[in-house]
Amino acid sequence: MKIFFSIFFCFVIIHASGQFVVPPYLQVGEHPSSTSLRLLWQATAMDTSWKVEYNTGKEWIDAEAIIRTIIASNTTSKIHLYDALFSKLISGQQFNYRVYKSNQIAFSANAIAPKSANQPYRFIAVGDLGAGTKESVQIAKRMFSEKPDLLAISGDIIYENGLVSEYKTKFWPIYNAEIKDYAIGAPLMRSVPFMAAVGNHDADTRDLDKYPDALAFYQFWRLPLNGPVGKEGGAFVPLLKGSEENINAFKNASGNRYPRMTNYSYDYGNSHWTVLDADTYVDWTDSLLKKWVADDINSSTATWKFVLFNHPGFNSANEHYEQQQMRALSPIFENGHVDIVFTGHVHNYQRTFPMYFTPFGKGTLMVGGKDGKAPRGRVINGKWKLDKQFDGISSTKPDGVIYIVTGAGGQTLYNPEQEKDPDTWQKFTYKFVSTIHSFTVVDVNDKKLSFKQVDTKGRIIDSFNIIK
Repeated sequence: MKIFFSIFFCFVIIHASGQFVVPPYLQVGEHPSSTSLRLLWQATAMDTSWKVEYNTGKEWIDAEAIIRTIIASNTTSKIHLYDALFSKLISGQQFNYRVYKSNQIAFSANAIAPKSANQPYRFIAVGDLGAGTKESVQIAKRMFSEKPDLLAISGDIIYENGLVSEYKTKFWPIYNAEIKDYAIGAPLMRSVPFMAAVGNHDADTRDLDKYPDALAFYQFWRLPLNGPVGKEGGAFVPLLKGSEENINAFKNASGNRYPRMTNYSYDYGNSHWTVLDADTYVDWTDSLLKKWVADDINSSTATWKFVLFNHPGFNSANEHYEQQQMRALSPIFENGHVDIVFTGHVHNYQRTFPMYFTPFGKGTLMVGGKDGKAPRGRVINGKWKLDKQFDGISSTKPDGVIYIVTGAGGQTLYNPEQEKDPDTWQKFTYKFVSTIHSFTVVDVNDKKLSFKQVDTKGRIIDSFNIIK
């Protein structure tokens, strides 16, 4: 048995080679709180006896009932996904956990419980990271060194088609690596809970005959289930395609997470997160859907309000410029006093001035695809008002919502030629960096927020403070 020590997190990992298909990783859970997290892992042997326990400083506690599901895949060998609950954590306090296989410790690590409203915390936001590139590895290692309490993915978790098989090569080895494999990734997920917004690369593929292992998002993630209930063929859930056998295998593996898990909200520390599906198949002019967003944001009394989704409404890159459908929600964000909207999809970094936006109607729906009928986005013109006094240094109270594109998490960068050509930027854009991969780090301490955008070498390429 080999033991490895991290230089960043003070945790111990027992070498897990051969024990798991995917080693244990943390999730915020379907019913999150500051005293709970879920632990998931994948294995092949169904008849193995598993046990999980955790220690908050006094004694070892058995994790609550372990749930097993069979992953819907394109292989003949079955992969079993196990899911255990830590329900008695102490907010913001480090805890240890260990997983037993047939009464032998197969895995052990440390983590920190979610922070409560009166505790400072650090989160990372990044999108378009599951590309399996050398830049993805660099980003993973650099994020690990920042020691976040929470990591939020702004969509396009995995490329290209949201498949179980793609996670195997492009996601787990990089973001849930063994210490001994630090050269190819970082042991982030075993010590840091991840949350995510679904992106088009995660959810567009719906043909389960062609791709039986599609829509892996619904199988691998455990996120809040407090969003609107949609139905297939409705305003925000496309129809599944495929044989009855393949559809049933997928639904059995996804449980009640499909199709509800793509729109939800989550409280962490003194912040409220509203997480949305911004894909082009969603009709964001739907009144019931917009009402849920408004009610969710307006009902929160959190100090900080953040929104997370994939397709940016405000984007100066030539790539995806026409996909403006999320602009329809800007008045809701403004009325609800949202502080920052984090997005991805566009593979670079952009920051707007604090702004208000008044849409001119519902805009124009763009269609395309092989049949010429698939929604490709919505162009929404309107009027904006910009706060150009805010600099995040001497002026730290923004008048309006700040929109961040943090989509430079590993995939090929978009429009590097625009970085030094501000004449190509829209008037709402304050910062545009498209020649280096990067991610967002935010520190929150009561009513102060410190933002920095960090590149693969640890250099800060943008920063600002907000004080309430």
